[in-house]
Amino acid sequence: MTQTIIRGIKAMIDEANALVEVMSAAEAIEAAKKSDVILIDIRDPREIERDGRIPGAFSCTRGMLEFWIDPESPYAKPVFQENKKFIFHCAGGMRSALAAKTAHDMGLSPVAHMAGGFAAWLDAGGAVEKVEPRKAKD
Repeated sequence: MTQTIIRGIKAMIDEANALVEVMSAAEAIEAAKKSDVILIDIRDPREIERDGRIPGAFSCTRGMLEFWIDPESPYAKPVFQENKKFIFHCAGGMRSALAAKTAHDMGLSPVAHMAGGFAAWLDAGGAVEKVEPRKAKD
């Protein structure tokens, strides 16, 4: 028996892009200079170690997003309770669209995501810092 996908990822991303602000990398580079903006990097730690990160970005893997945003969650992070604009990014702009929509649906505001993700940031000449791989615990 084959299962039919009722709503695919393309439709979900299109819906997210229609609902939340989509910023170009150039716009995100300028926005990141402001004190009332936080860039949220939802890439996996292995991606960040391999490719580097945007200086000052807060790392929150996609899998923990809802738990870290919800102030009632035992895993809540204070950064998400700040009165700031949250600009999400991933490697290419798809996961961040979904993350920004999720954050919006949870009441976080204002939120946006960066079209093209980290790759677009690099192409636009955005600053990047290297990340040292974590040492394995013995």
